[in-house]
Parts: sequence; C-alpha cells; structure tokens
Amino acid sequence: MSELTPTPAPEANKSRAGRDLPAAIASGVGLAVAIILSLIFWKPAFMFIVAAAVVIAVWELHKGFAAKDIDLPQEPLMVGGVVMVVLAYLYGAPALVTATAVTSLITMLWLLRRGIEGYVRNSTASVFSLIYVPFLGSFVALLLAEHKEDGVKAVITFIAVTVASDIGGYIAGVLFGKHQMAPVISPKKSWEGFAGSAIACVAAGWLLVVYLLDGDWWVGVLLGLIAVVMATLGDLCESVMKRDLGIKDMSQIIPGHGGLMDRLDSLLATVAPIWLLLHYLVFNR
Repeated sequence: MSELTPTPAPEANKSRAGRDLPAAIASGVGLAVAIILSLIFWKPAFMFIVAAAVVIAVWELHKGFAAKDIDLPQEPLMVGGVVMVVLAYLYGAPALVTATAVTSLITMLWLLRRGIEGYVRNSTASVFSLIYVPFLGSFVALLLAEHKEDGVKAVITFIAVTVASDIGGYIAGVLFGKHQMAPVISPKKSWEGFAGSAIACVAAGWLLVVYLLDGDWWVGVLLGLIAVVMATLGDLCESVMKRDLGIKDMSQIIPGHGGLMDRLDSLLATVAPIWLLLHYLVFNR
C-alpha cells in the first residue's frame, strides 16, 4: 500500500513565492504575539526583543560576509549595538548619535589588533553593518520613547504598515504578478506586487494615523507612500547583498522565512522615516 502512495515532495508546502507557507505563518504569528505582549505588559521587554534582534542580525551579517572573506568583529558590534538601543530609549536621538560614533571608533580600534591585512575591507564593512542594523534598529527605541502611550501606538503603526506592505505585495504578486520589477536582483518581485503593497500601505497608514494616533488623514497617506517605497528598497538592497555574497538566505533561524535579516530588511528601511514623520507631524505638531 505504501508503494502506491507517493511521498509528498519537499516543495509541496511551498507557495508560488517560494515560502513554506504554514511554517512562515506559524513563526510570524509567534513573533507577533511576543511583540504585542511585551508592548502591552512591559515596554522594556520589547526593548529586550529589539536588542536581541540586533545581536542576531550582527551574527547573521558576520556569517554572510564571511562568504567574501570579510570578517566582522562581532563583539564590539554586538555590545555597541545593544548600548545604542538602550541609550536611544533612555536619552533620545542625541545619545544615539554619540553612541554610534563611539562604537564606530571602538570597532576600528578593535580591528587594529588583527594587523594590516584586510583592515580597510573589514572596517568599512563593520561601519556599514553598524549603521545598517544597530543604528537604524535604534529608531524603534526612539519610537517607543515617545511621551505617554504614544510610543506603543507608534511602534504598532510602524510594524503594521510595514507588514501590510509585505502582505499586500505577497498576495498581489502571487495572484497577479507578471511584470518583473528587478529580474536580476529579485526575480519574484513584480510591479503588480508593488501595487498591492502600495494599496495596503496607504490604507493601513491612513487608518492607523487617523484612528489610532488621532492624526491628519494626509499624514497617514504620506506615511503609507513613504513606507511602501522604503520597504521595497530595503528588500531590494538586501537581495543585492545576498546575490553579491553568493548566498540564498542570511541563515535559517526563522522557519519559513530564512534569516532574521530576511525579515528585518523592510523594517530597518522604514523605521527612520516613519519616526521622523510621526515625531514632527503627529506628536509634536
């Protein structure tokens, strides 16, 4: 009887977009629950999640860059990255800028111990990684630090709008995707998917800014437009990095998604402009 029953192919659970959909949904829901619970019950717990994400992302970059003989110094980047997140939450943007500069200098001094060979390559990649992950990631701390309960609402808005871009693009791309946006960089990304992302982002931005943050409707629309452009650029930039490094995913730490960086790419690209927009056009208008 077993000989007559074909064994399911490993790709059976994968969607047209190439994801293991059940695993992706399960891990995505698990992450969402952890984030929501931390925001509801104890905001510093969310900062622990952000700091942990920075450490894991630095580890993934170290692993990925090694494919091109680039050796990131993990210790100063991880420790400095966590310090940047904490200082941004406690003391704001000026402290973040100072911590970023100090961490950059310490990282370059750290690399001096290795000698001359590869110094420029490794230090350049290290400063790039510092800006790409801990610095941009620390803007989440700036969002959460907004006065009273505005911080929690801002973080929810930021995450929801960026996730809306991913979901809208995924659905539209799977159902209608025919015209490739960047075939060399990301063959599965289509203009139809981008249109779906734009519609979802603008709708989510408008709803959240008006009904959650009590802001003007046009700010919500602007937020959605900025988010879809930045999220798409973030995704494309990370795809370029992986192709240049010759790897498929940064790691396999999240079932159905690949590496953490494969999920953070859009979030890291959208968080800074979203903080700027909300800070000056909603919370301090």
